[in-house]
Amino acid sequence: MPMPLPVHNRYPFSLIDQRPDFNWPEGKRLAFYVCCNIEYFAFGSGLGSEIGMVNPAPNQRSYAWRDYGNRVGLSRILDLLDELGLPGSHNVNSFLYDTHPEIFERIRRRGDEIIGHGRTNAERQSSMWEQDEARLIADSTAAITNNEGKAPSGWLGPWLAETYNTLDLLKEADYKYVLDWAADDQPFWMDTRAGKLLSVPYSLEINDSPAMVFRHHSAREFGDMIVDQFEEMIVQCEKQPLVFSTILHTFVAGQPFRLGPIRKALRHCMQHPLADRVWYTTPGGIADYCYKHLAPGVLSNS
Repeated sequence: MPMPLPVHNRYPFSLIDQRPDFNWPEGKRLAFYVCCNIEYFAFGSGLGSEIGMVNPAPNQRSYAWRDYGNRVGLSRILDLLDELGLPGSHNVNSFLYDTHPEIFERIRRRGDEIIGHGRTNAERQSSMWEQDEARLIADSTAAITNNEGKAPSGWLGPWLAETYNTLDLLKEADYKYVLDWAADDQPFWMDTRAGKLLSVPYSLEINDSPAMVFRHHSAREFGDMIVDQFEEMIVQCEKQPLVFSTILHTFVAGQPFRLGPIRKALRHCMQHPLADRVWYTTPGGIADYCYKHLAPGVLSNS
């Protein structure tokens, strides 16, 4: 018998075509959300996406490229969401409340969801001791709560990084859902030492940063990915209810030459002949529905 491999014991294996059926609100079959990552980086140190070959510190070129996202790109993405009439959700580095608080005024007016995304993407929690990681989560949560008047219900780790303790710490900090586990097209329940935590699907593929920055796809190719993903899922959701997500970063999708193909792709999805199957929502909306109507035993993981 082969030696067993290490396992995480957070959720059991489940085939999507062997699960109980359910509907989204009003009998919809495809939950559809757009999520924007709003990030803040240290100058001259720490982690950060690169626009090209890595330069020596302080590397103002890549810092300025990322800062463009907060100065310009976010406004352009919000314009796009307004134009299409789509709700928005935003993974937010909490240091932004101290450095650029004015960017949140329009987000609040739109009624968009704020999701915890650590303090800054210049750090990742995967190398932290448990006490340090708990402090990171607490700092981020407190900043959002103090500025928005309510705590975030969802979390995406900077760089989607986790330790073995992350899910336990999130549940103990009263988070309802996590976006770090891109293991499914449906939400599923995860086990923590404090009870169940929901995993909401978050695409690593229909995601502008890995697609266009790291794999060097063009904006038109990314637009085609959005359309092709949707075209398949709008048919597949007749058999199983699914979640479709498009992930945008302010400094990537917010560049003018990329906005056109993304706009065209999202409009195509919204004007599809089967668009009456679609529920336009946020990750928090999906989580709320699951907690109310799809408790463990109904979704794939019980």
